[in-house]
Amino acid sequence: MYEPQFSSYRQGLRKVALFITTIDDIYDIYGTMSELELFTDAVERWDIDVVQSLPNYMKICFLALYNTINEMAYGFLRKHGYNIIPNLAKLWADMLKAFLKEAKWSHKEIDPPRFSEYLENAWRSVSGTVILVHTYYLLDGDSTKKTLLQLMTYDKILRWPSIIFRLCNDLATSSEEIARGGTVNSISCYMNDNGVNEEQARQHIKVLIDGAWKKMNQDTIGSNAFMKSFLQSTINLARMAHCIYHRGDSHSAPDLKSKKEVLTLIVEPITD
Repeated sequence: MYEPQFSSYRQGLRKVALFITTIDDIYDIYGTMSELELFTDAVERWDIDVVQSLPNYMKICFLALYNTINEMAYGFLRKHGYNIIPNLAKLWADMLKAFLKEAKWSHKEIDPPRFSEYLENAWRSVSGTVILVHTYYLLDGDSTKKTLLQLMTYDKILRWPSIIFRLCNDLATSSEEIARGGTVNSISCYMNDNGVNEEQARQHIKVLIDGAWKKMNQDTIGSNAFMKSFLQSTINLARMAHCIYHRGDSHSAPDLKSKKEVLTLIVEPITD
């Protein structure tokens, strides 16, 4: 969405992306299990009073998230007369509960998942649903009961790009995780379930990505419940996943080639 009229959308989505990246690092690296459970509960309750139970670094993060999301919801309320704070709070809470489950797997607090259990959690934890539902509201989508129900029950129009996003991410990062002894990604889960080697598992994941693309295209073409700009955004999320992860993890560990791609896209002039 590069057109000038979508400026406020881009600003809002940038804030969402920054929060996702920051909170993901808290769950992956910085937080203890007890702290992560407190933070997940605080976001699920969406109550400013619970901030006192959090460690200082989490207080800052929670207050920033709370104020920013409420401000976005207020902007939507002024334009459309509908309060979306409960919707957005649930959205973030669902993602953080998925983060928490992954943290428990990583800390070996619960048994490692089978492939199907992993994927059911992973399409939520990859943040695609949070990105897309915020996109819908930032694009001033309507607030009919039917549409809101489809969004908040994670309609398949949200699931397919999220699955593609997750599987592309795993293809890019799983080899290093497996080498470090990591077990919680789609590649290792499929290997453990089916007794295959890493290359066979990777080929299967690529087949799943192709299948998800076909289903997403079918559902997008056949949908009249959502506006065209939002449907294009769901496709763009899946395309972005391929762009970021086709040559490694260009989000967490960008290289010189990634820098060149950004310069080509944004800075350098288009020539024949």
